[in-house]
Amino acid sequence: MEIEKGQQGPPSEAGRQQVPAAPGAGPRATPQSAAKPSRGRRLPRAVKRALAVAVLGGVVAGGALVLLPSLPGQRYEAPLPAPGPGPITRAATALGAGVPASTADLIALIDDRVAHLRTHPADQESWAVLGAAYVEQGRQTADAAYFPKAETALRTSLKEKPQDNVQALAGLAALANARHDFRTAKRWGEQAVDLAPKRWTTYPALIEAYGQLGDQEAAAKALETMRGLGTSGSSRAAVLLSAGQVYRDRGWREDAAAALSDATVLARSPAQEAVGLYRAGELLWERGEPAQALRYYEAALRADSGNHAALAGKGRALAALGRTAQALRAYKAAIAKQPAPEYVLELGELYESLEDAKWALAQYDSLRARVRRDGAGGVNDELTLGLFEADHGDPAAAVRRLQAEWGRHESAEVADALGWALHRAGDDEEALTYALKAMDQGQISAVFAYHRGEIERSLGRYGAARRHLQQALRINPYFSPLLAPRAEAALEELGEPAMTAPPD
Repeated sequence: MEIEKGQQGPPSEAGRQQVPAAPGAGPRATPQSAAKPSRGRRLPRAVKRALAVAVLGGVVAGGALVLLPSLPGQRYEAPLPAPGPGPITRAATALGAGVPASTADLIALIDDRVAHLRTHPADQESWAVLGAAYVEQGRQTADAAYFPKAETALRTSLKEKPQDNVQALAGLAALANARHDFRTAKRWGEQAVDLAPKRWTTYPALIEAYGQLGDQEAAAKALETMRGLGTSGSSRAAVLLSAGQVYRDRGWREDAAAALSDATVLARSPAQEAVGLYRAGELLWERGEPAQALRYYEAALRADSGNHAALAGKGRALAALGRTAQALRAYKAAIAKQPAPEYVLELGELYESLEDAKWALAQYDSLRARVRRDGAGGVNDELTLGLFEADHGDPAAAVRRLQAEWGRHESAEVADALGWALHRAGDDEEALTYALKAMDQGQISAVFAYHRGEIERSLGRYGAARRHLQQALRINPYFSPLLAPRAEAALEELGEPAMTAPPD
């Protein structure tokens, strides 16, 4: 394998931020309570400095200040604090603990392992670390070119150590998730767990795979096992991040909010803190609170400017608040740094809602090109491409794509997208079966409710259509710059239910 260095980029770690209140998390989610130090939680830097000064300058006991001794004629100079871990150690520690690492630290780790493997090509552990770093780099940048490098590194690690190589197996599971190949992720993840059932870091990738395959029971069971193993600071935060996602997928919003609040407080790195803040912002967005969601997206970016998903979220929230020019800038910044197809689709639809056909079409062309590039790196973007084709391209092609995707991944998102594509292609009876499957998994989604309402309206089931269109707007009246106005128009066309007496 030809070893390549990581791309240079600006450092992304920023100062720690005070955690805003998480949505629905109760008293413990307030900024005041989040800032209180407790076992396993980090103190703000200013407090740490003050404590350090107190320790170096004297000890306060019973209201008396005891000064440190010094020799006559000499001034006491406090020793310099021990240096913290460097970027390579930070990134390696984060990856080993299943914690997000900053972009700058990842670049340093990749360059270090590349240099090491040039002289130690049989070091299977370094190959596994390099592969995991490439996976994380590909995730953070949405650059699928990192994934073939990751696969080569991880398979080289397995070749050097074919037996009991849990680190490589877990890396391959994470790689398959990043490529949206969730059945393969499940296979690798289950192999890793079978080899090391008490290694908590093997569980997050498996939980993600189960969730994306629509197996919420298996995801919950794996989460409970992981919860019993990960009890220290950074592991506890990672467990809570996984819990937040599992609870959100099952429609348990309050539990998800509480888990993400605790995960943010317990985070041991800016990147990990930013993930918790971003996911809390997503919960707020999904329940129709764009102003609150915006606070969380901005807090995530202050914690880690490399969290580009928060930039796209910021664009979404700003658009809902009517701050269109700022929304466009946020989306463009997100796509410049992390050109994920779903962000490109959102920006195109925002332009279309503004009746700017030229720039909308430019984004749609960019989406097709991005999907082709992702495919070269082994990434499966069929879900996003199917939704795009259903609304802006060829609905029949969308049906074919999403039927194949349903055969691979029976998630709520795929069921909803396939139902919508069938509706757009004119097959409403079949469309309704998938719309029901999407909502039966428990996820609370304005988009799911809107799609189902429109399908029912086409079938002449006006009472059910009215209920689900109203539900969509009640969940999140800003759920799409294109579809939310259409939901309002459909409800106006349906009118109020007729108040007539039932027949004898």
